[in-house]
Amino acid sequence: MDATLSRRGFLLLSACAVSSLTVLGLREALGADASLVILDNAKGMILADPSRCVGCQRCELACMEFNDGRAQPSQARIRIDRALNFGLEGPTGGPAMQGTWGNGLVVQGVCRQCPHPVPCEMACAQDAIQADPKTGARVVDAETCVGCRMCQKACPWGMITFDEERQKASKCFLCHGQPKCVEACPAGALRFVPWRDITREGRTGGATLSALSADKAKTCLECHTPAQKAPAAR
Repeated sequence: MDATLSRRGFLLLSACAVSSLTVLGLREALGADASLVILDNAKGMILADPSRCVGCQRCELACMEFNDGRAQPSQARIRIDRALNFGLEGPTGGPAMQGTWGNGLVVQGVCRQCPHPVPCEMACAQDAIQADPKTGARVVDAETCVGCRMCQKACPWGMITFDEERQKASKCFLCHGQPKCVEACPAGALRFVPWRDITREGRTGGATLSALSADKAKTCLECHTPAQKAPAAR
């Protein structure tokens, strides 16, 4: 470093120091296991308002008709469920648990467009799940998908669909930036908004698959901090 430091150089050095301290403080606040690298997050997401949903299921039909050309709500990338539980305890966990006896609330299940590292993408050994260049949302390439269902097991929200007839997985990819479910909703219960991380809100719908293939674990090591090193799958 030069013995003399210009005013511009001093300000630049100070800015770098403050930025470094900010990153270190964020890491300490979120914990050592928190990721410091954000790569290829989606640009938008679908927000659902259960208090406005009337359970008409038009969103499911619109999803299937646009993406698959058929009316089969069970394969839709958005899911409508009614929270009706019976018995003294009822099921535990998941979106269906709305009080001991249930409250009749209609709950929309939507893909939360998880931040990097995206569980379904990381679990796919065939690299069949890639980011859409336009929206950043992950989309399943049907030609590459081999139907192993590893992505379905990895999704913590249970939002990966699987077509038994075609033996292919699929997920919400935001219809290339114009979600048809949002357009079809007559009650305004769905909104397409700028992306933010909501994966820490609410309970997950299933267990996550934390194991990574050796190749994908190696790629993670190239850009993450040492605390983020992911162990290779055994």
